[in-house]
Amino acid sequence: MSKTQAKRVQASTEISYLPIEAYGMIGDLYTVALVGKNGSIDWCCLPDFDSPSVFGALLDAEKGGSFRIAPVGEEPLSTKQMYFPETNILITRFMTSAGVGEVTDFMPIKRRGSEHHEHHLIRMVHIVRGSLTFQLTFRPAFNYARDTHTLEMTKHGAVFRSPALTLALSSSVPLTDDGQQGALATFTLTEDQSAIFTLDSARDQDLLPHPVTQTEYDVQFKETRRYWLRWISQCQYQGRWREAVQRSALALKLLTYAPTGAIVAAPTTSLPEGIGGERNWDYRFTWFRDAAFTLDSLLALGFTQEAEDFMGWLGARIHELHEGGELQPMYTIHGGHEMPEIHLDHLEGYRQSRPVRIGNGAATQRQLDIYGELLDVIYLHTHYRGPSYKGWQQLCQQLDWLAQHWQEPDEGIWEVRGGTRYFLHSRLMSWVAFDRALRIARERGLPAPLEKWQAISMQIYHEIMEKGWDEEKGSFVQYYGGKAVDASALLLALTGFLDARDPRMVKTIECIQRELTHMPHVYRYDVGTAADDGLAGHEGTFNICSFWLIEVLAQAGRLEEARLSLEHLLSYANHLGLYSEELAATGEALGNFPQAFTHLALIHACLSVDEAMKKGISQLYLSL
Repeated sequence: MSKTQAKRVQASTEISYLPIEAYGMIGDLYTVALVGKNGSIDWCCLPDFDSPSVFGALLDAEKGGSFRIAPVGEEPLSTKQMYFPETNILITRFMTSAGVGEVTDFMPIKRRGSEHHEHHLIRMVHIVRGSLTFQLTFRPAFNYARDTHTLEMTKHGAVFRSPALTLALSSSVPLTDDGQQGALATFTLTEDQSAIFTLDSARDQDLLPHPVTQTEYDVQFKETRRYWLRWISQCQYQGRWREAVQRSALALKLLTYAPTGAIVAAPTTSLPEGIGGERNWDYRFTWFRDAAFTLDSLLALGFTQEAEDFMGWLGARIHELHEGGELQPMYTIHGGHEMPEIHLDHLEGYRQSRPVRIGNGAATQRQLDIYGELLDVIYLHTHYRGPSYKGWQQLCQQLDWLAQHWQEPDEGIWEVRGGTRYFLHSRLMSWVAFDRALRIARERGLPAPLEKWQAISMQIYHEIMEKGWDEEKGSFVQYYGGKAVDASALLLALTGFLDARDPRMVKTIECIQRELTHMPHVYRYDVGTAADDGLAGHEGTFNICSFWLIEVLAQAGRLEEARLSLEHLLSYANHLGLYSEELAATGEALGNFPQAFTHLALIHACLSVDEAMKKGISQLYLSL
């Protein structure tokens, strides 16, 4: 292929795919759907987050499947998206000189205590002004486009049956067979007219479309809106960045799995960390690390039910262990241990970024830092509710295991695939585990080997200060004996191991800014000098690291710098306030989307800068 041909292929591919940041998210606490600014649902897995996709155009524009509703015609078209205030109900607005139309998308929330659940995805087209002709194109691709399906047209819509799942599309306008195992509708609406579509899913082959009415839509809309308004009303944050914080909280809530209390790291798989590269991962699982950080942020805002639910999920994982057993770094949302990593070679990947992966081999890694993250969130949770006697015994058993293994090498927070190392961050979080356990035991008066835990805590502290610090470089380093700096060293301050104004911490911040930062954007490490992560190519800046730096700068008293960086970074959210995992140099979103890591760090950064500004204003008034 010539260079000219290659450029044409690349241009064609890029036109086929929306930018990652061009999507909004709706969901029902079981799964989510990503709705593009073009009115197309290009990602949805049913019935759960980690189920096979039925709409996967995000990973293969031709074969992946989608559900699009958009105007047709030659009129110049502009689009906008917004959330109905303080909810996860999404509105996509299409504007032409001939008229303005809106598509409202949402998924009703299942009531607690229900034993069975059929997912409902509701879409309504409404004309605000003038007249528009819309086209609906519904082409599912079951099981990551691996399963065939049958199509049956009925009076009220269409039924799509695959071996494992049935979809019923109910419509208030006539649908036709498009000749490609999909459904099609073209309809014209004038001012104040509406068309309503309901997508139901079930494993039951007998699922059928039903009549849809405006009354039924209004009831579902009001109930869904009421649910989200009641939920967000618990938020105790009323600071300067209230809108960004609340949107992040709403996004994090959508990533919780209601039946078990699990929390997914992101609802997507294989969105690339570098376009065309191999750094593509499945994030639809529950990492202890991500879940713990998420709960830390939600608890800071006053949301306690999510912590209660996750503690139940966590207790079940610990209860499964044999005495002296080791926790996996991640599990399925149902608590499963197995998630073999498989390549879907029949899918081309987002903008030809391969491989497309399902499952995640990191489940078999050793990541010693997870114990610290868990004990930290458990400690925060004890401010609301103390551990049970049995639960405390199980935690003590886990600390016994950690006491014997914390000095061993592991794959660390970034899950490197190039071999284990003695990572600084893993040692830090081992210190956090014993430090928080000591606090819980003392504050709650619980039986514990306090002297043993204190001795181990001191041992880890001294080792980090002696082996984790490189005098020549003037910084804490990524792993013992290495020379590379890692943004995770910022957690030395954020966990309370060191004060942010400690001389060593100050020098480490300066080193991170010098070697990893294009303000306010921070790389997690330099792939050329850090521990071998076993992967080719490069990646973008890590949003969580960028927010970590802002939080540490606020703690270090560099408030003006922290606030400016925060305002700068907030401008890199997408049009709905959502973030992916990384950012390209051009500001383009990279990695899975939306990303829990980024939104939880945003919350803490906003809270920290807000608190620092309040203290600064108070000191100013005192000096007058």
